[in-house]
Amino acid sequence: MVEPESSRGEDLRASHADRDQVVDLLRVAAGDGRISPEELDDRLERALTARTYAELTALTADLPATPGTALVPPAAAAVSATPKELMRIEARGSSVRRDGRWVVPKELDITVRTGAVTLDFREAVITQPLLRITTEVRTGELRLITKPGIVVEAGDISVRTGAVTLPDPPDPGLPVHLRIEVAGSVHTGSITVGPPPPPRRPRRTFWQWLRRAPRPPAIAA
Repeated sequence: MVEPESSRGEDLRASHADRDQVVDLLRVAAGDGRISPEELDDRLERALTARTYAELTALTADLPATPGTALVPPAAAAVSATPKELMRIEARGSSVRRDGRWVVPKELDITVRTGAVTLDFREAVITQPLLRITTEVRTGELRLITKPGIVVEAGDISVRTGAVTLPDPPDPGLPVHLRIEVAGSVHTGSITVGPPPPPRRPRRTFWQWLRRAPRPPAIAA
């Protein structure tokens, strides 16, 4: 049975995928005769409405682990990881990317000379409500890939010949899980915030173009 290593990890909000994993484990347990149909109905209802890892853990605490089915995501150990106070990222003619289950620090210092820095927050481990980013973008791009529940404020940025692109403000009624405050300067580069761009349509090869073959269909997002 995989469980969060600290009470702080158990207090973190569960995702739809986390609930689905617990539902699968409960159904397997019912098929093995470990819980009755009445217990299954009750636990399924509680699993589908659970908000935290602690609530999900309580539903399977008396069940053995099932191979291939984890109570929480395999990277749950990273959920309880202590975030760094400060993380520095510098790009000089290269591309730097943070994605997957990376632990969001309390503060980021980012310098982009030439190149690109991409921070993907869609699966990031968020352990605090505020992230401060100080950046200097000279010739390159800083891109923040966000999801609902993440709000980015960039009111303290000096822009010369570059650009800062922010999404529309979120609905006031939506909960905010992470607020990102960006400060610094943009010279001839750009800062872009929002969901990932849609996949590009495949291009024809030279021989397809020569034979006037139709372009390949677009890849679904």
